[in-house]
Amino acid sequence: MLEIEAKIHQLQQSTPGDEAVEQEIITLRRQWNQITAEIYSNLSPWEIVQVSRHKDRPYTRDYLNLAFEEFVELHGDKHFGDDRAVLTGFAKIDQFKVMVVGHQKGRTYKDRAACNFGCAHPEGYRKAMNKMRLAEKYGMPIVCFIDTPGAYPGVGAEERGQAQVIAESMFQMSQLRTPIICIVIGEGGSGGALGIGVGDRIAVLQFAYYSVISPEGCAGILWKSHQHAPKAADALRFTSRHLLELGVIDDVIEEPLGGAHRDHHKMAARMKSYLVRTLSGLCGEPTDKLIDQRYEKFRRMGVFLDPSQHDPLEATT
Repeated sequence: MLEIEAKIHQLQQSTPGDEAVEQEIITLRRQWNQITAEIYSNLSPWEIVQVSRHKDRPYTRDYLNLAFEEFVELHGDKHFGDDRAVLTGFAKIDQFKVMVVGHQKGRTYKDRAACNFGCAHPEGYRKAMNKMRLAEKYGMPIVCFIDTPGAYPGVGAEERGQAQVIAESMFQMSQLRTPIICIVIGEGGSGGALGIGVGDRIAVLQFAYYSVISPEGCAGILWKSHQHAPKAADALRFTSRHLLELGVIDDVIEEPLGGAHRDHHKMAARMKSYLVRTLSGLCGEPTDKLIDQRYEKFRRMGVFLDPSQHDPLEATT
């Protein structure tokens, strides 16, 4: 693939307007598309993890710039500080005014360090909860972009109630009287992802993953070595295809050929189309019905008894 890309770039820099050169570029691009489609249709779970972590993959702020018409950022948790790993604010997409809550990793090393590489502190989740309550007050739908390897595991975060605040956020989201859409755009790791992951519609990008633990974390616990991460990735069944089969998510959003990192604009267009379509359906639903369906959705996850013989809501999970 790299050789074909290099050849295409070389030909593009050569004689412009040459019909033979243009034809060769078209042929090479077709060949590149065919090889790329074949490779990406057969990625292993561990390879999908690598794609989800690609440094050029679009983050929450990229979608805000490309898919939304307006965005006004809101800061702080009114308690401790402003966590840059969680981005919140008012936004407008098509005819809908929404509240956006999303993890942000940062593009440069300086930004990544400031955002704790997408690992939020308790103040990040408190900020998210405050802004979601504000959205409920004004009757605005909530859009959550999930992209984190997990909540920040430091001593300070634990002292400020990391586990409790994630649980409180999940509890609050289950009862909010406004539509909620959650989309995993990259990594969806552990409680850090679940903290803003309770919604009426849960979607995962084609080459993202959503898991109770990272492959490295799982390998460290089971085999005492991160070298077994590929084996753990196979066992966790956390790819978009697996999640859809297991009923954990509602939708898979297809990525451009070669992954979202290759074409931010096309990925943002697909994201916008999905959000507008889903918001159109959810905003017409009665609030009580939304909350009941949201509760039942998460209660049914993990039920293994035959629903024809047992009520899933009464079964042991």
